[in-house]
Amino acid sequence: MRDIFNSFTKKKDFLVCIDSDGCAMDTMNSKHFYCFGPCMIEEWELTPWKDEVQKRWNEVNLYTMTRGINRFKGLSMVLNEVNQKYKKIEGIEELSAWTNEAKELSNNSLIQKIKESDSAMLKQVLEWSIKVNQMVEKLPESEKKPFGGVMEGLQAIHQKADIAIVSSANQDAIEKEWEDHGLLQYTDILLSQDCGSKAYCIERLLEKGYKKEKVLMIGDAPGDRDAAGVNGVLYFPILVKKECDSWNRLLTESMEKFVSGSYQGAYQQACIEEFEENLR
Repeated sequence: MRDIFNSFTKKKDFLVCIDSDGCAMDTMNSKHFYCFGPCMIEEWELTPWKDEVQKRWNEVNLYTMTRGINRFKGLSMVLNEVNQKYKKIEGIEELSAWTNEAKELSNNSLIQKIKESDSAMLKQVLEWSIKVNQMVEKLPESEKKPFGGVMEGLQAIHQKADIAIVSSANQDAIEKEWEDHGLLQYTDILLSQDCGSKAYCIERLLEKGYKKEKVLMIGDAPGDRDAAGVNGVLYFPILVKKECDSWNRLLTESMEKFVSGSYQGAYQQACIEEFEENLR
């Protein structure tokens, strides 16, 4: 597991952790519509059921309470359903076991598992994941833009808080997307899937001396909410299909409450309830 935490130094009293895909960057739909789903359909030869399978992939990864799930867990969920409904998937048990037992779910940890097991199924999963990354790189720049309000939000936040990108996406993709749009200059550390889970990343950042009530996780998925909750830090949701409104609310209302100490409690709970209702 990559350890870049040792080189990070706390500069401000406040820390804001921000997810990338579907939260700051308007890339999540495109990646699932044009990369993740189609690559799965091609790799496991699911073309006869492509519409049904793609629809289910989108439901699991975008529009329900499993939104933002790790790519390998999402793959396991959908392929298990495919195995039951449409076509036998050889080695599905091996994928399920790995996603349930592995401490880290990334290409690097998958490579190590393949060295140990020589599993044909896991080799196929790795090929799929690599192919997805290649397809993401080929997406047109028009599909890799930040949501409206993100630049202004980052500029305002960075005046008062350290900023950490905390994402389960690919490191190179995050770095390029944020750099291309001038966003990386407002961040202090970039933590991607190879650095560990979001919960683990927040835990390591807390070791730098931040008080929990002065740490805010901004995200668009239940996993972001849970990563914040398990560490006892605050959570602000970016609502699916209402992303620009969410960033405007953060800038004009929520950040002030966070800095003043009035965010936690009833205000945060109302935000979370609205977030959960939006995904039902």
